Amino acid sequence: MNRLYLRIWLAFLGILVVFGVLVSALWWLTADERPGPRVMEGIRTVVERSLPPATVPVRELQRVLDDVGGRLEVDITVHGADGALLAHAGPPAPPPRRLSPDGPRIERGFARGPFVVMRLDDGRVVTVRPRRAPRFVGLLMALGVLLATTAAGAYFIVRRITGRLERLRARVDALGSGDLTARVDVEGRDEIAQLASSFNRAAGRIEQLLGAQKTLLAHVSHELRTPLTRMRMGLELLGEGAPPELVGRMRREIGELDSLVGELLLASRLDAGVSAEPPEAVDLLGLAAEVAAEYGLEISGESVTIVGEPKALRRLVRNLLENARRHGAGQPFELSVNVDPDGGGRLVVADRGPGVPEHERERIFEPFHRVRAAGDGTEGTGLGLALVRQIAQRHRGEVHCLPREGGGSEFHVTIRSLEPG
Repeated sequence: MNRLYLRIWLAFLGILVVFGVLVSALWWLTADERPGPRVMEGIRTVVERSLPPATVPVRELQRVLDDVGGRLEVDITVHGADGALLAHAGPPAPPPRRLSPDGPRIERGFARGPFVVMRLDDGRVVTVRPRRAPRFVGLLMALGVLLATTAAGAYFIVRRITGRLERLRARVDALGSGDLTARVDVEGRDEIAQLASSFNRAAGRIEQLLGAQKTLLAHVSHELRTPLTRMRMGLELLGEGAPPELVGRMRREIGELDSLVGELLLASRLDAGVSAEPPEAVDLLGLAAEVAAEYGLEISGESVTIVGEPKALRRLVRNLLENARRHGAGQPFELSVNVDPDGGGRLVVADRGPGVPEHERERIFEPFHRVRAAGDGTEGTGLGLALVRQIAQRHRGEVHCLPREGGGSEFHVTIRSLEPG
């Protein structure tokens, strides 16, 4: 039972049930529904005067019993002095066992309701039992009505409270999924309304902070790329007099810095859930083949079509291949595309490098985390594999680093179609 409103509602009902049981038990132990002595004596007198003599036929006795029992709303049973059943109005009572000629003329009792046993002057024994339901039945009926009405009212109140919580939870999920405009309606002035107001303030602050971050990154990228462009132009103006090694090193440094700026911008957009392009149908095999051609690499596999963001997917494939080139120890690497059994496509990039230690296979997908194997002097931005994971997760997939049989590493990436909207 994972619904809060049901748990609260059932708690209300449980309390009412316990209350009803305790009240009924207390009433049963303390109540006395037996008629008082004067009432019983009155009943005995009325019945004795109404009954015909013992010498009348049984038919006449039965007629009188039916008439008196109907008027007084009681069940009457008449036994002879020898205990034989003579007549009865209503269910017959068992033969009397407690009255004797020398015993008391009247007895009270309570078995299946109150009853009175009387010994008449002529020796006959009369048992009278009221036909009305005992008072505890009415009490139980009243408790049942109380339970039903309280259950209905409590359900309405509890459902209204938890319904507001469910709407608040839905907006929290929307905010966590990247909808920065998610807000919740503030209903009432209680604690839940205060919680909704706090959520709206927090969501607004998060939206402002992320907006400021995006604006800052946009300005920083512009300010960084402007001097980068100037540096490239300066290299071109140096002409043939500049040392070739210096020019080559500067160009590589400028290229890496430009790539870092681009990856920072892409990472910030992915973190904010902002799409730089509209999704469209993408053939993963064809897209991967285009990127692999830049590395002079042939791929294998089968055609898989998904709905995704082409530029982001190209970045994913390029980063995987660049990682294999950097850390593959100069050995050939492989790329394949196949249909994933769970839907979508699966990309596998395999290299023959030194491999990744087991304790580092998850950490390499963290931003700016680098693993340098023995003898590996290559450098990178530290964002390539982190972007691979972000792009895969944006396409409802995941990426894992596995050891390759015979040495090296394999990167398995699942890619699925983006959900509508």
